[in-house]
Amino acid sequence: MKKVYGSAAEALDGLLFDGMQIAAGGFGLCGIPELLLDAIKEAGTKDLTFASNNAGVDDFGIGILLQSKQVKKMISSYVGENAEFMRQYLSGELELEFNPQGTLAERMRAGGAGIPGFYTKTGVGTQIAEGKEHKDFKGETYIMEEGIFADLSIVKAWKADTTGNAIFRKTARNFNPPAAMCGKVCVMEVEEIVEPGELDPDHIHLPGIYVHRLIQGEHEKRIEKVTTRPAA
Repeated sequence: MKKVYGSAAEALDGLLFDGMQIAAGGFGLCGIPELLLDAIKEAGTKDLTFASNNAGVDDFGIGILLQSKQVKKMISSYVGENAEFMRQYLSGELELEFNPQGTLAERMRAGGAGIPGFYTKTGVGTQIAEGKEHKDFKGETYIMEEGIFADLSIVKAWKADTTGNAIFRKTARNFNPPAAMCGKVCVMEVEEIVEPGELDPDHIHLPGIYVHRLIQGEHEKRIEKVTTRPAA
């Protein structure tokens, strides 16, 4: 089955529809599927729900879809560094479902494993637990969290072979593999595509069975915050 496509728009062809849920990789400003997000913006798909650790910044990542008012709801852990996100949320234009970071990663992983729900102690006794089922195990209280089953996963890897076996670099690995797992269809962008057998099997972070389409492209290397010593 052909998995390699010529562009982000080609790889997303036939997959986008208004009101869909998308799981997106990324951690801070690294590992963001920027080419696919650009293509979604160009497609004009609206009323989107994004499950993603964060929403990028105002002019990068999911932030560009917030600017174009294509996002209806965010399921996120960290929403700082984005003035437009803050403005839309405080004005009631954007729905927000906060998740502790580990809970969000596990919700994605659970969805990919076909697990509809799981119990965790994280969030017990806080606003996170409101409206959720509570259950005691051996004298400890847990809350139930639901797995995320997205219509589409979009992720970014460092290197992959043509069958989709992928390697992520450093903190880009935090959310991309679980995000890739939980979508009905996964589209991945990579910096380099190689032939099968060129990647060490022991170094694979995401098996190609989870990846349906992939593209290669040039990517921006952003630094979230630059701190330097004062000039001498």
